[in-house]
Amino acid sequence: LSLSIWTVYDKPADFPTMFVARRWVVVGPVPLATDDVVFAYNLERLRDQLPPGLVRLPPSPGDDPVIVESWI
Repeated sequence: LSLSIWTVYDKPADFPTMFVARRWVVVGPVPLATDDVVFAYNLERLRDQLPPGLVRLPPSPGDDPVIVESWI
């Protein structure tokens, strides 16, 4: 059993002009990065590209400041 999480970033170092969503898969205690990445110049357009039916989670205290939100 695994959990898929999309994490949304605002201008991360590798894409300093864009919003980026990266999909992670949690299998056991460790999240694993996937090759699934979505890009947009604004947050609303990025959200429109995420799979339907997801639930938004705000960033957790201590998250990197570029993390905007996560979707499960």
